Amino acid sequence: MTYAIIETGGKQIKVEAGRFYDIELLTAEPDEKVTIDEVLLVQHEGGVSIGQPLVAGATVEGTVMRHFRGRKVLVYKMKPKKKTRKKRGHRQEITRLLINSINLNGEVLAYEEAPTTIETPNVVDSSVVEEIAAE
Repeated sequence: MTYAIIETGGKQIKVEAGRFYDIELLTAEPDEKVTIDEVLLVQHEGGVSIGQPLVAGATVEGTVMRHFRGRKVLVYKMKPKKKTRKKRGHRQEITRLLINSINLNGEVLAYEEAPTTIETPNVVDSSVVEEIAAE
């Protein structure tokens, strides 16, 4: 199993090719390719490349799937016996990133093809509806 540990948005994330991850907001449009150069560790077939702090020549390529907002986080502050209360909410901006490949020194270690279209399985044929209505 090939994986890499990347740093994005001030957080470190373990990523694998073919999976998607929710990370801090990126300045890229949906369906746009993104290359992340801040790779801290790459593990491939038992061999581990550890950076000091970054692995030289390692990149992770991904595709932005969509942007959305996370769940609401409530911040409630209260001082007892003072009748002082503050309630605030916050929703973090999130980018869903599909990891396409993990590269080391120009060599592709792990690659996963991004899906081009999503089929909708719940499409009903009009002839089936007419047959049911006739019965």
